[in-house]
Amino acid sequence: MGTIFYIMGKSASGKDHIYTALLARSELNLKPIVLYTTRPMRQGEENGREYYFSDERHLAELRKAGRIIEERCYQTVSGPWYYFTADEGQIDLKKSDYLGIGTLESYEQMVRYYGRKVMVPVYIEVDDGIRLERALRRERKQKQPQYEEMCRRFLADQKDFSGEKTARAGITRRFKNNGTIQECIDEIAGFILSIKQRRP
Repeated sequence: MGTIFYIMGKSASGKDHIYTALLARSELNLKPIVLYTTRPMRQGEENGREYYFSDERHLAELRKAGRIIEERCYQTVSGPWYYFTADEGQIDLKKSDYLGIGTLESYEQMVRYYGRKVMVPVYIEVDDGIRLERALRRERKQKQPQYEEMCRRFLADQKDFSGEKTARAGITRRFKNNGTIQECIDEIAGFILSIKQRRP
């Protein structure tokens, strides 16, 4: 049976960069879990790489077909944005290990769907001041920066990733990304390899 390593962390914690770097490491041999979202595509993103960019009509069709593994909705300043994982055959735990990325809420829903033995949390932690600086730098690069939405996400993450909620989800190990991101990537890669090597 394969394993799903699931990256989580507050906004601007480096999750996307770490996710991409871990997938590129051949020794880890991980396949990506590509999420769906109804939010607009950001500059530099590509459909099917960061996300499958969808709409609420497609989401409703997948719900009706019973293919939604997990979903969440965020009430943003631009309206509701949905993020979800759909069971359309991309995950086969008899054949591969996978790397996913999402929120604490989505991780808990994945645990309910696949079971705790299959799911391994990879929680990225960053000092709040550093995280805010990174978020602002990223937003400034957008054609139409949405600073109000950036601030909403920053504040919402304080509640969504509270100590009580991470403890309830069974997250005990945290990977700090306050220094160079390569140090964090190397630490996580070593952690993943150690788990894969311990399996029968």
